[in-house]
Amino acid sequence: MKKWWKAGLCMLIISVFMLSIVACGKEKVQTVRVAEVTRSIFYAPEYVALEKGFFKEEGLNVELTTTWGGDKTMTTLLSNGADVALVGSETSIYVYAQGSNDPVINFAQLTQTDGTFLVSREKIDNFNWDMLKGTTFLGQRKGGMPQMVGEFVLKKHGIDPKADLTLIQNVDFANIANAFASGTGDFVQLFEPTASIFEKEGKGHIVASFGTESGHVPYTTFMAKESYMKENNDTIEKFTRAIKKAQEWVAENSPEDIAKAIQPFFKDTELETIITVVDRYKSQGSYATDPILDEEEWNNLQAIMKEAGELPKEVDHSTLVNTEVAEKVSNK
Repeated sequence: MKKWWKAGLCMLIISVFMLSIVACGKEKVQTVRVAEVTRSIFYAPEYVALEKGFFKEEGLNVELTTTWGGDKTMTTLLSNGADVALVGSETSIYVYAQGSNDPVINFAQLTQTDGTFLVSREKIDNFNWDMLKGTTFLGQRKGGMPQMVGEFVLKKHGIDPKADLTLIQNVDFANIANAFASGTGDFVQLFEPTASIFEKEGKGHIVASFGTESGHVPYTTFMAKESYMKENNDTIEKFTRAIKKAQEWVAENSPEDIAKAIQPFFKDTELETIITVVDRYKSQGSYATDPILDEEEWNNLQAIMKEAGELPKEVDHSTLVNTEVAEKVSNK
């Protein structure tokens, strides 16, 4: 009986020891709450990172929520409803200009061009921008990046948005497509996949890309409060590394393979349409190939905001952008 008791005790000690080794060897999974400004094929690398398990490989459990709008996304982040936000970089400037003592820092860029397209009601074989003069243009919400880029591109082509055409900017983002379909405007500025769907259904015709015209800008980036980044630097690095893996995967794979990978996030959109949209964004270089938000892109963003009269104050790149982690995971 005594020998049995000793043997049992030894087995218990060994079991506890082995469990301890396994527990130490298994890294704790860290949950990261991400608020995305909208659900869009424009953000394909984000969904690739989720679907291909790149976040899981880094020991992260990413909980994704769509917050539908820049203001709502930033409010969610500032009120600790999310750890990381995916939204336009201009929002971090707006928050900083209001005197925040815990500024929002851009740490990983996802898209590097505007994601909207100019859609004409009538088919135009040989489009030029002068054709917008004297027409009604249904634009995006005032103060947002789509609207600012839209006006920037118009001015680039010698068009005064206030004098050379009738500019409509009082329609909510969610209703712009419906307004155009109902007969409002000769031209409209639309995101994908709506632009391609309209073209397929004969409701409109894509004649130009605002992303191609505007050049590289930090259109959509991952950002977090400065305090969160300081307290969770390791998590931010793992998160950024996963995004870099996804960016590489998107760069190396075909639009068909990318579309199949992200299709679970767009169950109401036909695969053929997703392929068309991915191909269009990929061919014009909308998907950033690395997460580094460089100073030239940052300055281009502020130039666009200033031209639109929406830049509250100029902010140095080093103040609201942290490239250390992005450069580290990109080996630059």
